[in-house]
Amino acid sequence: MKRRIMVTGLMLSAMALAALSGCAKKTVPVQSGMPAVSETGPKAASGLSHGIDESKWRELGLLTEEERVEFLDKAESFENDDVYFEFDSYVLLEEARQVLDRKVEFLRRYPKVTVTIEGHCDERGTSEYNLALGERRANSVWQYFVNSGVDPSRLSMISYGEERPIALSHDEASWARNRRAHCVLHY
Repeated sequence: MKRRIMVTGLMLSAMALAALSGCAKKTVPVQSGMPAVSETGPKAASGLSHGIDESKWRELGLLTEEERVEFLDKAESFENDDVYFEFDSYVLLEEARQVLDRKVEFLRRYPKVTVTIEGHCDERGTSEYNLALGERRANSVWQYFVNSGVDPSRLSMISYGEERPIALSHDEASWARNRRAHCVLHY
């Protein structure tokens, strides 16, 4: 009996999910000359949706939709993959070097983009000390890029110290997330 009730419950749940997923999909009006894209499809299917016009795509050397989608996917990954540091340190750990190797590969693949490296700290320490530590962290990443062959003219740095935390709690897990270097792409 319990099994029958459980199977019936699972079937009703599956039907409810199927009905909800059918309602959630919306179609986007198609502009003339543009491929149809649903809201659930690749967000990068059209450069217009990201504020990139055709001349900028050409400048980047990305002529097909596939190249543009690949670029936007990799750019999102590039910006979301931060480099983390130990407490009171600006030494690159092995995990950080692996993240930076992926970023170097991206920068080699797309030589027209530039990067701002942001140095961040947790809330411990004075503002002046954290600004200096954030600068040293950004500089560690900058130096790694340059040593890997990235043209220094494509790189800039800024330290935010403790001013832009991404984790707001006052515990070790939050502090660890805030001890980072974040890279922002410009294209």
